[in-house]
Amino acid sequence: MTHQEHLTPEQRRAELAEGLAAVRARIAAACAAAGRDEAEITLIAVTKTFPASDVRLLAGLGLTDVGENRDQEARPKAAECADLPLTWHFVGRLQSNKARAVAGYADVVHSVDRSRLVSALSEAAVRADRTLRCLVQVSLDEEEAAQGRGGAAPDAVPGLADEIAGAAGLELGGVMAVAPLGADPLPAFTRLAGVAGEVRRNHPGARIVSAGMSGDLEQAIACGATHLRVGTALLGGRRAIVR
Repeated sequence: MTHQEHLTPEQRRAELAEGLAAVRARIAAACAAAGRDEAEITLIAVTKTFPASDVRLLAGLGLTDVGENRDQEARPKAAECADLPLTWHFVGRLQSNKARAVAGYADVVHSVDRSRLVSALSEAAVRADRTLRCLVQVSLDEEEAAQGRGGAAPDAVPGLADEIAGAAGLELGGVMAVAPLGADPLPAFTRLAGVAGEVRRNHPGARIVSAGMSGDLEQAIACGATHLRVGTALLGGRRAIVR
């Protein structure tokens, strides 16, 4: 039995409230250091491997944005929490054949990194009569798609952004990236800020920069991130590695 399963709902709520307060304090300090307004930052709770009950508790604590990275886990969780006023973010790598499923519940898809996925999501959004906000995932790894983490090469990003902006049922939100493993995130996030600026030149409304997780949210805020994807610092250690 995991640590979280030992707790009563009241104890778990207190634990999540503490995690949320600590993360919000870090965000406040990072915004002050960067001369930014905290209101510019959207905190996304990445709840992979955690139950829908945690999503409910976080919603009760005022959190409105939830991120998931696997469709088979996200779909039932979104359905179970359908009565809550939440924005659902799909933040993981996405296969084209899952586009239809994800378009049924996700409001924002962070991981669009190829033309084929743009077409699949567009078709799925139109079929579901929904508008999906899409972010272009930018690869910041030196080696092409290192560790299979996905992402478009920076020079391919403006073209993909144009495709999303022109696709039926889709809205271009901006860009997303994951810092390279084992490297200083600051130079990578600085590069991302440059790519984001390039996208905004052609699409001024595409203002989202999704970057920064539990370990590097300060550097992301310093480089202009608007959306942070935080799991461990909010929810505690992952319950299990879900393969």
